[in-house]
Amino acid sequence: MKLDRVIAVRNNKTVYRDGDKCIKVFNDDCLVSDVLNEALNQSRSLEAGINVPKVLEVTTFDGKWAIVSEYVKGKTLEQLMDENPEKKNEYIELMVSAQLDIGAKSSPKLSLLKHKMRDQIRLTELDSVIRYDLHNRINDMTKKSNVCHGDFCPSNIIISESEGLVVVDWAHASLGNTLADVANTYLLFWMHGDISGAEKYIELYSEKSGIEKQQILSYMPIVAASRLAKCSEKEREFLLSWVRN
Repeated sequence: MKLDRVIAVRNNKTVYRDGDKCIKVFNDDCLVSDVLNEALNQSRSLEAGINVPKVLEVTTFDGKWAIVSEYVKGKTLEQLMDENPEKKNEYIELMVSAQLDIGAKSSPKLSLLKHKMRDQIRLTELDSVIRYDLHNRINDMTKKSNVCHGDFCPSNIIISESEGLVVVDWAHASLGNTLADVANTYLLFWMHGDISGAEKYIELYSEKSGIEKQQILSYMPIVAASRLAKCSEKEREFLLSWVRN
C-alpha cells in the first residue's frame, strides 16, 4: 500500500487513497477493539442494504491499525455546499432523504443506542440528579430497532457519479430510535456554526417524515449529554445549554 495521497485528517485518524482503495490509518492511541468495531459496523450497515463502501481488510501499517475499504470517487456534501452555496437547500434535502432511508433499515447485531448513551453519560461530570433525569429520558425513548449512523453530517456523505449517495465513517453506528440520530445531526450543524443549515435540516426532516419538530428536539438533552465526555472545553458550555433545556 502507498500512503502518499491524503484524503482527510481527523482527530484520531488519517485517510489515504491508494488507487481504488481507501486506507484509514488510526493513531497509536486508538484501541484495537474500536478499530475492529468500526469495520464491523461498516460491514453490517452494508449488509442492511445501505450504500456503504465495502471493507476489504483490517490490517496494520507501520505498527498502526488500518481499515482498507473500496475508494468512492466523488465529493462530500460539505465540499459541494462550499462550492455551490446556492444549492445548499438541495443538498440538505438529499441528506434528509438518505437519513430517512438509513432509519428504515435494521441490523440486529449493531450495539444498542440506549446502552451507548447510558455509558457515555456515566463518564461525564454531570450532577447525579441530572444524570438520573437523563437516564430516565433514555429509558422513556420509544423503542425502535433502526440503524443510527451516529455522526451523520455533510462531511460523511459522498456524492458519486457512478454509485450515487454513499455514507462513510460508521464508527458510532448503533441500533435505536432514528429521532435521536436526527437530533444528533441537528446538533452537529449547530456545533459547526451552521444555524441556518440546522433549521433547514430539521424543517425538511419534519416535513418529509410527518414528525413534529418539537418531538425531535425532545431528544436534544440526551444527545448533547452523550457528547460531553469527549468534547472540547469550547464545546462544553454549548452542550450544557442543551442538556439543561
